[in-house]
Amino acid sequence: MRAFAISLCGNRDRADDLVQEALVKAWNHLDSFEQGTNLKAWLFTILRNAYFSELRKTKREIADSEGQLAAKLSVPPEQQGHLDLLDLNRALSKLPPDQREALILVGAEGFSYEDAANISGCAVGTVKSRVNRARTRLNELMTTTPAQSGGAASGAEADSEESPPRPRSRTARAL
Repeated sequence: MRAFAISLCGNRDRADDLVQEALVKAWNHLDSFEQGTNLKAWLFTILRNAYFSELRKTKREIADSEGQLAAKLSVPPEQQGHLDLLDLNRALSKLPPDQREALILVGAEGFSYEDAANISGCAVGTVKSRVNRARTRLNELMTTTPAQSGGAASGAEADSEESPPRPRSRTARAL
């Protein structure tokens, strides 16, 4: 078996590991061996299958023993999306109710202008106008700093009402 494993992988150390792996698999699945069949052929089949399974698995893997590739991977911080949502909710609350309703129906819920007009009980042109004004005002609210909007509020109100803008996600810009 060792000679066959060496002929498959070309590395003596890897061949020894492969033979050991094949024997462990054979031992664990001894109940699937049928009496009267060729034990040697069964073991060689397990060895060959183990080799090809490993080969398929290693095709998808990249050797990174120094960790250089892993160090390049990054994940954006998860809290930014939550902060964007808080900013969006704060800005939406500052819109007039009719504009907020139209924007949510068309922008967030995905209703057509006609359906939003039916829900709101007004003309299609009115809904289009409200959505346009709401998007414009929302954009202003989401991109201005407290200094640009006429100065910062005082004390704790400044922290809860106005905060410096952060880079916006596509979700905030889509509405």
